[in-house]
Amino acid sequence: MTTYPLTFPSVGIVSSTFGIMRSTSSNRSPFTYRQQVYDFGGSMWQGEVTFMPMFNSDASAIKAFLADLNGQFGTFLYGDPDFLALGALGTLGGTPLIKGAAQTGNTLEIDGATPLVTNWIRKGDYFQLGTGTDSRLYMITQDANSDSSGNVTLTFQPSLRSSPSDNQAVTITGAKGLMRLASNGADWQSNYRPIYSVTIGFVEAISE
Repeated sequence: MTTYPLTFPSVGIVSSTFGIMRSTSSNRSPFTYRQQVYDFGGSMWQGEVTFMPMFNSDASAIKAFLADLNGQFGTFLYGDPDFLALGALGTLGGTPLIKGAAQTGNTLEIDGATPLVTNWIRKGDYFQLGTGTDSRLYMITQDANSDSSGNVTLTFQPSLRSSPSDNQAVTITGAKGLMRLASNGADWQSNYRPIYSVTIGFVEAISE
């Protein structure tokens, strides 16, 4: 029996997109051109990756991955491809943990970081809360330093989906979120050689 989330195939990527979708809308008056803008609070990560052209020996791992996902039913762990390939911009260091329960919104107090580090984490970096099917991905939007006690205030998007527990681990290296296919279709193309071409579209898996 397949156990989710699956591990994303370790195959080279030739191009990718990654970003966040928001549930906002706007109306503009045709007479005054004034706008009314609404924020309904929803958000989700989404993206698409195109793998490098490959022979069947490499493509077989991707084909099996797609088949095991069972359309949009299954899930896998993934994040911003550039961040995963190049790593964080910040200095990082230490063993960061949530500092205090019942935190909500777009800021988070943590401790356990290497003390007195300028730009311990940088805008554009990511962190992960939870593991397995509880994995959630967040992007830093403000540079943050650590103080003399190793405390850091993280400012990020999107908002916390749930309040993490006190002393919960904060993953700052290779951060990923829970994803699923953007559609039930899962196919691949090949030519006469045969060389395979595969593109995967995905969205964040949100069930709560």
